[in-house]
Amino acid sequence: MDVKMTTLAGKDAGKLKLSEAIFGLDPREDILQRVVRWQLAKRQQGTHQAKGRADIARTGAKMYRQKGTGRARHSSARAPQFRGGGKAHGPIARSHEIELPKKVRALGLKHALSAKAKGSMLIVVDDLAVKEAKTKSVIEAFAKLGLTNALIIGGAEMDANFRKAASNIPNVDVLPVQGINVYDILRRGTLVLSRAAVEALEERFK
Repeated sequence: MDVKMTTLAGKDAGKLKLSEAIFGLDPREDILQRVVRWQLAKRQQGTHQAKGRADIARTGAKMYRQKGTGRARHSSARAPQFRGGGKAHGPIARSHEIELPKKVRALGLKHALSAKAKGSMLIVVDDLAVKEAKTKSVIEAFAKLGLTNALIIGGAEMDANFRKAASNIPNVDVLPVQGINVYDILRRGTLVLSRAAVEALEERFK
């Protein structure tokens, strides 16, 4: 499939042929959901920890005698039903990570790219480079391209000036091609790829 390529200034830069195997698939929501769930679960810290009855620093002596009081039988004051006792079935530190085959992860990325291409939310830019690291000039360039909510993917080596200038703009994420992922693609409205990023993706999925 052929797409029009543009410059950061919004001028025509010719056409670029995209691989049908990467950008021309029929997007499947079930695969995208599985990959997003895997990503979000993987990044959870899992450091939440509640104190159980074994973690409470409190006397282990029997609260009162077993018989003759007319009250219920109780032993340790660390039990969950008492104020200051441990929490029953509370969260413990653990990994939330789930397994997902590499082939499904790769397929999820292809479907995310295809979803943007199919929805006309994919822009290919010839080169992501600016002379000066000025946010104002980059905002003006984005206005010409109609970008208000976007994920911008550059090549393996991104222009330092562009990255620095674009990092201050709200609702705009800038990543090198190594950091491209399904969640960030779907959470932003428009996907902007540089020519170098397209070439790197096609090389990756050969």
